[in-house]
Amino acid sequence: MKKIQMVDLKGQYEKIKETVNNSIQEVLDTNTYINGPEVHTFQKNLEHYLGAKHVIPCANGTDALQIARMALDLKPGDEVITADFTFAATVEVIALLQLTPVLVDVEIDSFNISIEAIKKAITPKTKAIVPVHLFGQAANMEAIMALAKEHNLYVIEDNAQAIGANYKAADGSKKKVGTIGHVASTSFFPSKNLGCYGDGGAIFTNDDDLAHKLRGIVNHGMYVRYHHDVVGVNSRLDSIQAAVLNAKLPNLDTYNTERRAAANKYNTALSGHKNIVVPAFDWSGDDHVFHQYTLRIIDADRDALMQHLQSKDIPCAIYYPIPLHSQKAYLDVRYKEEDFPITNQLVKEVISLPMHTELEDDQIKFITDSILEFLNK
Repeated sequence: MKKIQMVDLKGQYEKIKETVNNSIQEVLDTNTYINGPEVHTFQKNLEHYLGAKHVIPCANGTDALQIARMALDLKPGDEVITADFTFAATVEVIALLQLTPVLVDVEIDSFNISIEAIKKAITPKTKAIVPVHLFGQAANMEAIMALAKEHNLYVIEDNAQAIGANYKAADGSKKKVGTIGHVASTSFFPSKNLGCYGDGGAIFTNDDDLAHKLRGIVNHGMYVRYHHDVVGVNSRLDSIQAAVLNAKLPNLDTYNTERRAAANKYNTALSGHKNIVVPAFDWSGDDHVFHQYTLRIIDADRDALMQHLQSKDIPCAIYYPIPLHSQKAYLDVRYKEEDFPITNQLVKEVISLPMHTELEDDQIKFITDSILEFLNK
């Protein structure tokens, strides 16, 4: 059995090595390191893949979150609702822009933002909702968009973990997550389902005027060189990273299918155990692309299980160990523990197992056997 890794980037690279190397060499040969043809090609290819009118590449996923908010002309003190159970980048850019983060609880089964919690959190100061498609599963976008329409709010999708997933509406129609709200952000961090070999990100929108503003903001507020029409930042996807992403994008659906297949094998081995709650998903569907495979361990010692797995050289992680409302940077007298029962429960129960495109059956068996060995002793 090969060494088990949380993410096996080298194994994935070996399968596309020639394409990646040739693409990078072309950038080196042409010396167009910033805003070169590879960036424009990737932008067009991703627009086509997503069915989005506009993709604006940028330097990383956190920049994408920040720039999306900057383009909406939100004002200091405006309230932005987002999930308490997610990575800090989602909320840190809200605070950075002097907006007011409003953290709300999530659903127990999907880990995604709770619709009922959003409803309770809306006030006259609310200006936007930021759903996170956590761990690769589409949030309930139909309900979120209905709330946004009712209250005249922006929807900013945080799609850092779910690129390639589809959201299926009640009428059976499907759209790629990241193309449903007013604007969306994503990350191309190396471990993502579509990852580069450094940092990268992008913003998506179907709004022409918003896209124009976003393109200025990412480039120091310039549309014409040395004419600064809006306050901007320096956030560009470099050509080498775009070349890597162009090599990977044609494989994204295959990568996501391989992740779902691995998740299905985990579920088959672990479902039904009294101490394990496996992710609920439709194996034949495509609304979950498993950026992470995350279990809940109930009525058992999750932390001891983690130590047991690590002692057998099985990597694992807890995403996320501390709720955002309990983090020192985001403490607020408005938050009451009784408002976050699910998040407070999840941080004690969740554990994420290795998940990537290169997982082999013997590795999955060793991992699941080791989990059952611990829980059954």
